[in-house]
Amino acid sequence: MARSPAKTPAAPAINIGIGEKDRAAISKGLSQLLADTYTLYLTTHNFHWNVTGPMFNTLHAMFMTQYTELWGAVDPIAERIRSLGHPAPGSYAQFGKLASVPDAPTTPPKALEMVRILVQGHEAVARTARGLFPLADKAGDEPTADLLTQRLTVHEQTAWMLRSLLED
Repeated sequence: MARSPAKTPAAPAINIGIGEKDRAAISKGLSQLLADTYTLYLTTHNFHWNVTGPMFNTLHAMFMTQYTELWGAVDPIAERIRSLGHPAPGSYAQFGKLASVPDAPTTPPKALEMVRILVQGHEAVARTARGLFPLADKAGDEPTADLLTQRLTVHEQTAWMLRSLLED
């Protein structure tokens, strides 16, 4: 007599003290933050490859530091979405629909225009993070609030440093 395969027990419902409605809304906002971060990562890496001119060495190294930091940020954002019980977006098509940061120009701009574009990108990501903060705070989602605070610090500081290159 053949034994029927054992049934896998159903996963228990998520019970972390944040209701499903709030978890869904926070995950939606984090998905936009993930898309913005990934898009800015890709633009920064593109500029690292394509920068030219008298500031080449400085910008090439600076952009590498920045895209490395952005690359390190995408995983914690995606994993927070998963911790809240929702799938993390992970395709260029999804990121394109979710991101508020525009894609990199198809023709590499001049070095200082790259800097200007990155300032705008970091400020856009900061606005996305800041816009989600009240929802996370209201829901008592301290891990997301902490993640958002960390991201805000990085994006605001990076925008300031880049903006400084554009001042006389």
